[in-house]
Amino acid sequence: MKPVVVRTIKRADSNAIGTLGAVGVSTAHEALGRSGLMKPYLRPVWAGAQIAGPAVTVLAQPGDNWMIHVAVEQCQKGDVLVVGCTADNTDGMFGELLATALVARGVIGLIIDAGARDVKALKEMGFPVWSRAISAKGTVKAALGAVNIPVVCAGVNVVPGDVVVADDDGVVVVPNNLAVETAAKAQKRHDDEDGKRKRLAAGELSLDMYKMREGLAKAGLMYVDKPEDV
Repeated sequence: MKPVVVRTIKRADSNAIGTLGAVGVSTAHEALGRSGLMKPYLRPVWAGAQIAGPAVTVLAQPGDNWMIHVAVEQCQKGDVLVVGCTADNTDGMFGELLATALVARGVIGLIIDAGARDVKALKEMGFPVWSRAISAKGTVKAALGAVNIPVVCAGVNVVPGDVVVADDDGVVVVPNNLAVETAAKAQKRHDDEDGKRKRLAAGELSLDMYKMREGLAKAGLMYVDKPEDV
């Protein structure tokens, strides 16, 4: 890895980002063929946030947040900062002061495969963070990494400009070149689910809506009136 900062990236289509953010992680993940989902240990430090934006990426050394400071300058309004580490780490590499700097740049959230701290302050300022851990352990600024290169974060390869969608269900990454197509599929799926939701709310059974009964019978499922009839 070369210690480098790439200053120009191609961000995903803004309309696709808006659609993917509106439908949320689960629907976007399904529309992407059930891929792109980060490992479930990545959780929001406070509940209720829902974001989508193009990724600005950071490759950091464990326990060292120097390159996060470097990355702030490269961020634009609407971006999501994604931080991967060269080795497993849970130190508190991000907190209130860095969040304040990112808010000033218009960044809408952080995804970090390491620890975060100052949770109360982050919640009060409304800055969403998805992290591997919550830890008060401090970090250093001593080792170089890189900004805006492809990084692996929580098991997913993230290319600068890819769409990052995050909510209480987790984090999914939609590749830039698939963003428009995936957004269209996600919207269709969302609209279909709206219809199904209305049918279920009216009392229709999912067994009937999804035509499951024949398949269950072929698989050998039996209905009996009393246990002794088995």
